[in-house]
Amino acid sequence: MEVHVNGLRNGVPAATLDVKWVKSAMSSGAGQCVELAPLPEGRVAFRNSTDPEGPALVFEAGEFDAFLDGVKRNEFDHLCAF
Repeated sequence: MEVHVNGLRNGVPAATLDVKWVKSAMSSGAGQCVELAPLPEGRVAFRNSTDPEGPALVFEAGEFDAFLDGVKRNEFDHLCAF
């Protein structure tokens, strides 16, 4: 099932987006990073840095805000392998 976010299909090839990808300063040089890019209307695209030509997930501004809130509240810490 394809999901469209304001005309962008989730899973769109990341290389087709005309954006500047950014990653955390905490990322290691091993290339195991998630990169994000701002999109119009507050949307955000995510991609795997080890597959820059691969798919990008596109999130609405509210979805991204909810995710960041969960990160700040440590709701995803159980998923970390530390």
